[in-house]
Formats: sequence, structure tokens, C-alpha cells
Amino acid sequence: MKSNTLPVTVSILDKEYRISCQPDERESLLQAAAYVDGQMREIRQAGRIIGTERIAVMTALNIANDLLLSQRTKEDGSQNISRRIKTLQEKIEIALNSTNQMEL
Repeated sequence: MKSNTLPVTVSILDKEYRISCQPDERESLLQAAAYVDGQMREIRQAGRIIGTERIAVMTALNIANDLLLSQRTKEDGSQNISRRIKTLQEKIEIALNSTNQMEL
């Protein structure tokens, strides 16, 4: 890591972890740790999974699934926008051609 990193202590399931990060990444790291802690606590409170390691794996899988779903949704949205733009371009071309023919 770069020399201007700073140590940040985060708490996840009442266990502290010391992590080095860039000063401008500190807030994001703290938010990420709080999110992971919350997700792990939810899984632990559901009572179906026992053991910190298993809780961590389930949390990681849930977060990864959410990320992949979000990426797919974003890609679908981008494709939809591209189709709409193409349709609008085609309509504009038809309108311009129609106007040009009327002028002749």
C-alpha cells in the first residue's frame, strides 16, 4: 500500500479489525463495515446459521447476489435506453425525410 495510508479500526459482530486505507477512503470503509456488520447481525438473529464463519460466508453470498442483481438491472436499463434512443432517431429520420419530400 501507499505510505500515506492510515489505520482504521472497524467492529464487525463485536470483533475489532484494524485495516489500512487511504485517508479519502476512510468514510467508505466505515460505511462498508457498518453495512457488513448489520447484514451479519440480521443473519445471526434469524437463528438459522450458527458460527461466525458461516454467517460471514452467507453475508458475502447475499451481498454478492445483490451486487450482481443490481448490475444486471443497470445493464437492462442501459439496453432499454439504447433501444429507445434508436427508436427516437428512426422517428426523427422519418420525420425529416417526410419534411424534405414535402418541400420538393
